[in-house]
Amino acid sequence: MQPSRPAQAAAHGTVTPTHCPYCALQCGMGLAREGEGVKVVERPAFPVNGGALCGKGRTAPAVLSSRVRLTEPLVRSHATGRLVPATWEEALDRVAEGLARTRAAHGADACGVFGGGGLTNEKAYALGKFARVVLGTSQIDYNGRFCMSSAAAAGQRAFGVDRGLPFPLADVARTGCVILVGSNLAETMPPALRHLTEMKHNGGSLIVVDPRRTRTAEHADLHLAPRPGTDLALALGLLHLVVAEGHVDEEYVAARTSGWEEARAAAMAHWPEHVERITGVPVPRLRETVRRFTAAEHAMVLTARGPEQQAKGTDTVGAWINLCLATGRPGRPLSGYGCLTGQGNGQGGREHGQKADQLPGYRKLTDPAARAHVAAVWGVDPDSLPGPGRSAYELLDALGGDVRALLLMGSNPVVSAPRAAHVEERIRSLDFLAVADVVLSETAALADVVLPVTQWAEETGTVTNLEGRVLLRRKAVDPPPGVRSDLDVLHGLADRLGHGKGFPTDPEEVFDELRRASAGGIADYAGITYERLAAGNGEGVFWPCPETADGGVAGPGGGTPRLFLDRFATKDGRARFVAVAHRGAAEEPDAEYPVLLTTGRVLAQYQSGAQTRRVAELNAAAPGPFVELHPRLAARVGVADGDPVAVVSRRGRAIAPARVTAGIRPDTVFMPFHWPGEGRANVLTHPALDPVSRMPEFKVCAVRLEAPG
Repeated sequence: MQPSRPAQAAAHGTVTPTHCPYCALQCGMGLAREGEGVKVVERPAFPVNGGALCGKGRTAPAVLSSRVRLTEPLVRSHATGRLVPATWEEALDRVAEGLARTRAAHGADACGVFGGGGLTNEKAYALGKFARVVLGTSQIDYNGRFCMSSAAAAGQRAFGVDRGLPFPLADVARTGCVILVGSNLAETMPPALRHLTEMKHNGGSLIVVDPRRTRTAEHADLHLAPRPGTDLALALGLLHLVVAEGHVDEEYVAARTSGWEEARAAAMAHWPEHVERITGVPVPRLRETVRRFTAAEHAMVLTARGPEQQAKGTDTVGAWINLCLATGRPGRPLSGYGCLTGQGNGQGGREHGQKADQLPGYRKLTDPAARAHVAAVWGVDPDSLPGPGRSAYELLDALGGDVRALLLMGSNPVVSAPRAAHVEERIRSLDFLAVADVVLSETAALADVVLPVTQWAEETGTVTNLEGRVLLRRKAVDPPPGVRSDLDVLHGLADRLGHGKGFPTDPEEVFDELRRASAGGIADYAGITYERLAAGNGEGVFWPCPETADGGVAGPGGGTPRLFLDRFATKDGRARFVAVAHRGAAEEPDAEYPVLLTTGRVLAQYQSGAQTRRVAELNAAAPGPFVELHPRLAARVGVADGDPVAVVSRRGRAIAPARVTAGIRPDTVFMPFHWPGEGRANVLTHPALDPVSRMPEFKVCAVRLEAPG
């Protein structure tokens, strides 16, 4: 299924300009009324996608239908144990009582809050404030921890700031070489592929690093297929060659960086032949990669979940950043390092308070000045704010133990979390679970109370895409009767728990408070207003955008499209090399589990599939899970294409049809993670955590294959 272009836009004035609800591209689209619903129309002026949409975006209105989504609150019957319809007053009373009862019996930290990377900035901000002000709990994190937290940690460490792309995505088309690491962009965000295609048309080189020959790798000039879990060694080997072959930009390194000598010494311990033995990538391909990357006047490294979702993800991304710094790329036009954020608001979702260790504006929760600033906006004593809590997996693992009650918004960890069967068990052990969601996900089905909430086309709010571009999504239709916004939910709960003020339901009012809370922070939104976001073609505003920035900085409506042109966001203005060394995966293959498993997405489904699995057209294109394996491995196991095959790890067992292809390494199998049931890939994955980012090791674990008996 290729990216498609829906019907041409209707006449001016009949179309609501908005953005796709799925990935972090936040593709521009329009919504036009069609009968009782809406249809998607082109919005070709939006620069990220130029009107193009993948099948998920084109069919997004299908999830607005009352036939596939929640339209009334549900509570678990004390008599039957089943979820039954309830009034909003009854449902909110039950949630407030459950949280209050837990706090009274076990303390504030016995209440947990788990958010989502698809929540708008306003919702994410209000959820973080609710956790810390109303519940007084430190136990809040969100599923964005599973997205790009390793890249965020590496970016902060090297540059002093975390913004997925420090330049507009359109710059990719004008660079001379891109090393794309661990991203199947042609399937995960298809409209972005046009930027790589244009770059190649202009004479640039595309190098793809992936253990599979994906649809994206088919477009590459050079495909490197390392053994899963060895991306760190690969990056170090390339840096070794940059040094050995005299390609270091010595002037740039001296003027704009620190820590080079230590990083250089670490890289020199990873000579090409050694790296070939670790990764399986032949030395000639390593040399060709360095030749292409250093020969280009402008060049970029872009990473995604492949190198990031590892227990050494921060160091792995850091090694790729080191390669960019040594060759003088970051902070120069059409060059540098960037991360392809995954979730729709994965960037903004962590900037404003959902993350366990952060306050709005990307402020550190441990910084007294940050606490004082945000507390003043919230009208509370800084000392009343709790400290940092557990990261996402650690919070889920603590459910039923230290954490007895959970409020969950916009996430489905029963399918999406690592070691998913264990996480499901912990969720079932809770004293109380409340879930606010659009659909009855696998996690919501376990709740004591389910709250039906509005979605993208039924509400106004802002999101921040992978470029750091803050965008305004506009309401196009009314929600079904019986559905309320997440802001209404938080207002109602706060009121019942003794905080009647401070939780408005109007998104613009919430955003104005967010602006004040973020002012002066790393992610400064103070100069961004709904009026500015709606102006012109609605291209959005790049953060940081302080209150004083009134269009004087390049870009639509002000803001900062390109970071680091003059200095990095560190105290001394220099980027920091970090010395790193390769180490193995948390779980290497052995005689009992001799094969490597890696996981990922397919074109027609999204994340846990809670919404896309309810769209007939998408299900027809991707009806269920599969196990991708090499013909030699299939022959050894005794399975043919289409046969069921069991994948077994130390944590669980999943069964799905075999998909036999020569486009994957013989020592590796791949499973997509969108489905529950016996094909639930995340029952297999390893929860080992990166020591800095606390990212779980989704991308590599040891398994064995069996013909199901």
